[in-house]
Amino acid sequence: MALTREQIAERLASVGYIADRELPVVLHLMDMLGRPLMLEGEAGVGKTEVAKALAAVHDTALIRLQCYEGLDQSTALYEWNYQRQLLAIRARESEHADPRAVEQDIFSERFLLERPLLAAIRRNDKPVLLIDEIDRADEEFEAFLLELLSDFQVSIPELGTIKAESIPRVILTSNGTRELSDALRRRCLYHYVDFPDVERETRIILARVPGISTSLALQIARMVEGVRKEELRKVPGVAETLDWAAALVGLDIANLHDDPEAVHETLRCLLKTKEDRARLTPEVSARLLGKVA
Repeated sequence: MALTREQIAERLASVGYIADRELPVVLHLMDMLGRPLMLEGEAGVGKTEVAKALAAVHDTALIRLQCYEGLDQSTALYEWNYQRQLLAIRARESEHADPRAVEQDIFSERFLLERPLLAAIRRNDKPVLLIDEIDRADEEFEAFLLELLSDFQVSIPELGTIKAESIPRVILTSNGTRELSDALRRRCLYHYVDFPDVERETRIILARVPGISTSLALQIARMVEGVRKEELRKVPGVAETLDWAAALVGLDIANLHDDPEAVHETLRCLLKTKEDRARLTPEVSARLLGKVA
């Protein structure tokens, strides 16, 4: 039985993912309609974490396909273990085996190397299939993916057609580096993942950083909100916020105003380029800190 949106929100929180108001709704629809879900948003907003949390909620496997330019079907779907095949051929040659029997043997299951897409459709426990950063893959791979997501089956010439044991929960993520096809978007439900507001980021910090006080978590969330409004090359994501929070706790800083110099020095946890570190001067840090209660 599919979980209600309220149950989904509660279970996400129980595994450490604090969702926005709309995400539990779209995850509920995803289960009800059996459709893939496309998550779009800036890098660092927690799109990949949604898939990890969803796998934890349903106590199932997370199978991840990391996309990149040049990704092809064989890398994503299956390959043959050529080294083992070669050793098997040499061994059978010494036995003067029938060539047809050798060919049938080396193209059997024991020489097949499952890649993420094939592994996902062959499991019977309804795994979560994460197709991460689909916008980095080529249009040719995207077209191939359309067929797989429509039929959830694949043809392997040597073995025949393999149909899904159970339809996986599919999540695709995109950072918007290129425009995805209308055909792919039509096959998916859609949700835009934005940077969390102060209230939600405070809850995220409290859920993920042991030993932190509510007051410090709130100060951190407000400070990060200010940092994100600066003209930065790379806006800090939630992971950077958690790193900074953990660093402050490790330094026994209970209030950001107690040690402004340490606060500025530890901002390097948020800043990942030379230009951004130069831009966020002690004066800028002091200005932002002045707005934090």
